[in-house]
Amino acid sequence: MKKVFITRKLPGEPEQLIKAEGFSVKVYREDRAIPRDLLIRHAKDADALIPMISEKIDKEIIDELQKCKIIANCAVGFNNIDVEYARQKNIIVTNTPDILTDATAVIAVGLIIAAARRFYEAENLIRSQKFEGFKPKLLLGIEMKGKTAGIIGAGRIGFATAKRLKAFGTKIIYFSRRKNRQFEDEHQAKRVSLNSLLELSDFISIHLSLSKETFHILNEKNLPKMKRTAVIVNTSRGEVIDEKVLRKLLKQKKIFSAGLDVFENEPNVNPEFFKLDNVFMLPHIGSATLEARSSMAELCAKNVINVLNNLPPITPVNF
Repeated sequence: MKKVFITRKLPGEPEQLIKAEGFSVKVYREDRAIPRDLLIRHAKDADALIPMISEKIDKEIIDELQKCKIIANCAVGFNNIDVEYARQKNIIVTNTPDILTDATAVIAVGLIIAAARRFYEAENLIRSQKFEGFKPKLLLGIEMKGKTAGIIGAGRIGFATAKRLKAFGTKIIYFSRRKNRQFEDEHQAKRVSLNSLLELSDFISIHLSLSKETFHILNEKNLPKMKRTAVIVNTSRGEVIDEKVLRKLLKQKKIFSAGLDVFENEPNVNPEFFKLDNVFMLPHIGSATLEARSSMAELCAKNVINVLNNLPPITPVNF
């Protein structure tokens, strides 16, 4: 009987789907990243592996996968997997695109609103019971209408985020390696250089996959180009921003605020962020809706079922 190992209990019914095909399923039941030794022990003789973005599936792990035909990553990103080495080992890697687009776009817009309107400071004022009533200058934020929103990365999530920001009356500009005609036509958007986007944007939303090219693409050379009144949010991967530079700009009030759903060293958030009132933080919940996460798990299961039945994977990333 073919074996499938899942590194976390998932919403929906992925286990039932896989078992219905006559395969056995084993799940690591603790709600935390599985220790590497346990991952190796349980995945060693598995025909398929379904990991989370929190598990690093590197050469060491891949070399231990004696029977594995597919690694079905339960995420749209796959920077946690050495996909090229997996390909060399004839292991298919899949991801879960499209499904989490709307959920993540909503979080991106939510972070922009929260950071622009100072939600963190406002809620703290209430919770600390220091609210003294209406004051004309109390927690003045930034209006969105008539401003420029810069989208870094014009893929599915960037597209969906721009659509929502357009509804607030913003002008859209974008940075992408390639010209995106649909993006431009749909949003009346203009493609600009990264430096120009940082200089012109009032609101910046990052939607880049993590790679060698995008690691710290936002750094000490270009982040200071942002307006003093600018808001920047990140729902992609923490490593695309040099957090040290971002914290310095926030601390010195050289940008207005930031909204972060992802961090460089998750789950370890740099404690310096906790000292800043002008950053609004979330615990990597971009895709955290019941509908999105259940559909992601189901797609992982269907990719596994196809490959173990000698059918093409639905969403391959390395073949």
